[in-house]
Amino acid sequence: MTNSSVTNPEYWEQRYQEKSDRWDIKQAAPPFVSLLQSTTAPAPGRVAVLGCGRGYDALLFAAHKFEVIGFDFAESAITEAIALAEASQSSAKFLQRDIFDLAEYENYFDYVLEHTCFCAIAPTQRQAYVQLAKSILKPQGQLIGLFFTHNRPGGPPFGMTPEEICHYFQTYFQIHSLIPVTNSIRDRQGEEHLGRFSVVKK
Repeated sequence: MTNSSVTNPEYWEQRYQEKSDRWDIKQAAPPFVSLLQSTTAPAPGRVAVLGCGRGYDALLFAAHKFEVIGFDFAESAITEAIALAEASQSSAKFLQRDIFDLAEYENYFDYVLEHTCFCAIAPTQRQAYVQLAKSILKPQGQLIGLFFTHNRPGGPPFGMTPEEICHYFQTYFQIHSLIPVTNSIRDRQGEEHLGRFSVVKK
């Protein structure tokens, strides 16, 4: 798979239509469920879910009183996410957008939620992703990320190490925690880290 393919909306739309979307676990990520049930759960606020897919994580946060907008540039994903939100009477909103074109949301969100987006974009786009996340967050905003830290060749999903994640984010974010996940789904056991970063005060 070439980097140019994953930057093309048609590539992802085809994956959804062919049901070759193996990243879709058909439920909210268990580490997010655990986080929201913990004593260190983030306080409700505005959340951007980047590369939201069918919206399971967005629906989870909306159920916990967050004001959620999910963004994805695959039409089928957004259509299905909207249908799921309507069926469950969720307050979550979903927009078909290129995540790198969200200028009108500058300093808008309290949180950015990351799950299988950073590993899906071309590695050459990672720095742009970090800058995007910072730009749409408020000055005190936080990124909550469930990162896919596998070491298999090729992609997507493109692998990365915890050290690489810190390297990308540390310019604009303070790394509060980036820890191995113990309750991943079976296919991702030992290959996920949960991170909580906040925008660096200038």
